[in-house]
Amino acid sequence: MAENTRKTISVPLNRVEGDLELTIEHEDGVVTNAWSRGVMYRGFENMMKGRGAWDGLVLTPRVCGICGTAHLLTAAKALDMICGIALPANAIMVRNLAMMAEHIQSDLRHGILMFMQDFLNPAYANLPIYGEAVRRYETFRGRSVVETIRMTKKILEIVAILGGQWPNSSFIVPGGVASVPTYNDIVSCIYIINLFTAWYEEQILGCPIERWQQIESEQDLMAWMNEDDAHRSSDLGFFIRMAHLVRLDRIGRGHGNFLSFGQLELPPDSAVRSRSGDALLLAPGFISDGNASAVNQELVSEHVAYSHFIDYPGGLHPSEGITQPYVSPYEAVKYSFCKAPRYAGQPAETGPLAQMLTSRHPLFLDLVERYGPSVYVRELARLVRPAELLPAMKTWAGEIDPEAPFYHSVREIPDGLGYGLTDASRGALGHWLEVKKQQIERYQIITPTAWNGSPRDHGGIRGPWEEALIGTPIADPDNPVEAGHVIRSFDACQVCAVHLLKNPRRGNGRPACLRV
Repeated sequence: MAENTRKTISVPLNRVEGDLELTIEHEDGVVTNAWSRGVMYRGFENMMKGRGAWDGLVLTPRVCGICGTAHLLTAAKALDMICGIALPANAIMVRNLAMMAEHIQSDLRHGILMFMQDFLNPAYANLPIYGEAVRRYETFRGRSVVETIRMTKKILEIVAILGGQWPNSSFIVPGGVASVPTYNDIVSCIYIINLFTAWYEEQILGCPIERWQQIESEQDLMAWMNEDDAHRSSDLGFFIRMAHLVRLDRIGRGHGNFLSFGQLELPPDSAVRSRSGDALLLAPGFISDGNASAVNQELVSEHVAYSHFIDYPGGLHPSEGITQPYVSPYEAVKYSFCKAPRYAGQPAETGPLAQMLTSRHPLFLDLVERYGPSVYVRELARLVRPAELLPAMKTWAGEIDPEAPFYHSVREIPDGLGYGLTDASRGALGHWLEVKKQQIERYQIITPTAWNGSPRDHGGIRGPWEEALIGTPIADPDNPVEAGHVIRSFDACQVCAVHLLKNPRRGNGRPACLRV
């Protein structure tokens, strides 16, 4: 094995929700081990204790500035459960519209502004389509970048119309929503949805959504690529071409376990239907070894053997969760402030690809069969998820009745245990809380990045993106763009740093610190 020189480089990555370092070992140009280190303690769960039962609706959206609506919804769902209250159809649709608008802006900002940036890496300068990548994705100047910033800002106006502001809205409450949109508000939302859909079809897909939805296999996908120049020249078409050129279909496969809590409840008498026939537009489920099963939140546990928290044996269900930070300069085992969530004792990938698989989308079932859960398939799922959401958005906006109820009154929160489950933009999100005498007794949150970026559990099993890095080729240790592709395909919701360490038992053991 050739000696590694010490080198620090910077590669752009989305900078939100905390700090992350990844330490990876490689041998003969291939990653052989990895550690995901969450290096910032925030303490939201302990911050919540002793506060009023309603306070989570204000505080938890601040957990993440990108998916604050998802945290608000999940907190409200937990209180809905404790109150035992059913929601008016209008409230369900307004909640759904806000969630979908947030998802769409996140998916496209990540795909176009963050992930595609790696295609400008000097490692690809000799590729025949590198110049096209620069014209599309150059920071703040590329045609696709400028248009994506403009249009994702536009789609978020729906959240502001329905909820008063974005980010950090507080309009979702136990019993429904606190806002009552007027006819003019609804017309404005429909206008924005139509405007955005037309742009998405032209710029991202290169075809009508109805044509895209006919694609059910890789064979169909390749036929679509060759069917029309507009398909190949769209952002999606460019991604597919570039992904195959740099072989993103060969890296980032991970454990192969997938988790979705599902989302977007179908209100009674709505014209919207799910692919799977489920009561949610995007169905919940857990997939392991290719076998799908229904989700049971009782099978969720959190482990801290390798996390900077006071130890407890095995894993604890979040309703019994303990969050007591523990840091020692003499600690040799613990390496992350992120706990290790597990489902049925197993690590699980979550996000758009998991959603597509649990919802039984035929294209992604076929692609995973062919390529596994690779970087290519994972990022493709994120880029085309808006095609699943936009038609439902238009239908639900048209079904809202301003004269019907949006809220069932809740005067106080009774004592009890509750949980809210949904899928945020990056995957499975859960809030578990206990209320006593109108105060929060316990609050536990498991975010999507906690699932994907978790450290090892008490059995020493790596987290999803730790495992996904294993086997990744590193052509140039001074420019590990391949590792960046893997982590970005999960849409890491943190400031991330990758450290590449040579195995100290080989050579001189000096680290090459790689910043991603």
